[in-house]
Amino acid sequence: MTASFDTLAAAEALQDAGIEPEKAKAIVATARDAAGAGRDSLVTKAVLKADLAALETRLTWRMIGIVAAQGTLIVALLKLPVL
Repeated sequence: MTASFDTLAAAEALQDAGIEPEKAKAIVATARDAAGAGRDSLVTKAVLKADLAALETRLTWRMIGIVAAQGTLIVALLKLPVL
């Protein structure tokens, strides 16, 4: 659900409170930009948990690959003839 922000009404309310029109417009623009940026960059616990789970999976598979490569190297070194 998206909330709407009436910038004209907000600017008029600020002007009615005695704030100069240019300053009122700047305040409203800043509030609008902050509200919009907050929605796009909000990270929820569910998203964070999903990202951590994906990272854990990638690291697990990487460790499995490293252990397999290490085992293969050890077996190859043991089969080399001793001089």
